[in-house]
Amino acid sequence: MSVALEAGLWGLLAGGALVVGALLAWCVRVPRQVVAVVMAFGAGVLVSALSFDLLDEAERTGGLLPTVSGFLGGALVYFLANLALSRAGARHRKRSGGLQPSEGEQAGSGAAIAVGALLDGVPESVVLGLSLLGGQGVGVPVLAAIVISNLPEGLSSAAGMKAAGRSARYVFGVWVGIALASGLAGLLGVVLLEGASPETVAAITAVAAGAILAMVADTMIPEAFERTHLLTGLVTTLGFATAFTIGRL
Repeated sequence: MSVALEAGLWGLLAGGALVVGALLAWCVRVPRQVVAVVMAFGAGVLVSALSFDLLDEAERTGGLLPTVSGFLGGALVYFLANLALSRAGARHRKRSGGLQPSEGEQAGSGAAIAVGALLDGVPESVVLGLSLLGGQGVGVPVLAAIVISNLPEGLSSAAGMKAAGRSARYVFGVWVGIALASGLAGLLGVVLLEGASPETVAAITAVAAGAILAMVADTMIPEAFERTHLLTGLVTTLGFATAFTIGRL
């Protein structure tokens, strides 16, 4: 199997966790407190993976300047895109309550939510694909972090979509589409960057990492804190420690 195809399959697997979460939200009434706790745990897992598996590796192979520049650039790009989407109605796309607007309340919000979910998911699959370029197989801590975080993301966001009156066709069309796009992003990440210089790979990895961290702070942690409050920090720390342990083992 080619590295590019393998990257695509791993990206599809990671994106599939969003579909599983959406299916749970549609079929089972999961308490919002449970969703929030898992969201906080997933946020900690992602932050750990960013710190010890993505940025650390990028700096070692590509140098400090490309890594820091890419990281800050990724966060800025995410901020600008998220700002535009928030104004179009996607601000609360990961919220499980009644905060997501319906199409009747804000025209175009459905498309904005779908694009926003895509914006959240693609950088994760890109870094997953890039982890294969070293020739040592997929980065297990990164894969675990993405899967663990995607499950509550899909669950919470799909619950919010359902509460806003969106159809099953729309909800599952969004998440299946994002899962497929995640696989494609992982594949393209390898195809476009295979043979690139270490500095380039480091910079692109850092760009994706910066976008992921901005997403965690803007969408995942607020959703978790809304329901778990002071428990958020403890659960996030537990997720961080879990991912750190997986990476070291």
